[in-house]
Amino acid sequence: MNEPNAKPGGWAAANARNTLLLAYWTGAWVATQALAVFGPGRLWSSGQTLTALVLLANVATGVGMILAFRRHLNGLDELQKRIQLEAMALCLGVGLVAGMAFSTLYVTKLIPFDAKISHLVILMGLTYLAGILLGHRKYQ
Repeated sequence: MNEPNAKPGGWAAANARNTLLLAYWTGAWVATQALAVFGPGRLWSSGQTLTALVLLANVATGVGMILAFRRHLNGLDELQKRIQLEAMALCLGVGLVAGMAFSTLYVTKLIPFDAKISHLVILMGLTYLAGILLGHRKYQ
């Protein structure tokens, strides 16, 4: 188990560094996602080549974000890992069940609007955040 105060500049500094690295990768991924979505027609003419290159950069940045998140998780102590695991399990479950239900509502025309993936992403993000907050509260 990692000891938070074992030595100056040890675990706490590594955890802060991993968190900052994850924030940078996440910010870069969000920026490339926004560029891929809003760039064609707004920042450049709707050329498919440039859009495909930006999308490729987005996927590559997403892989970097995933690796940074993995590094962040591996640097956490056992309690923090447990909180993260429980939040991710909740997020996956809610995302899967709600996503399938939402898709079925759309396909069967029980909702009068398009089922957009952004709705599911927002729901999953909020569920993950709630899971983290509930986990911290549970293990106080």
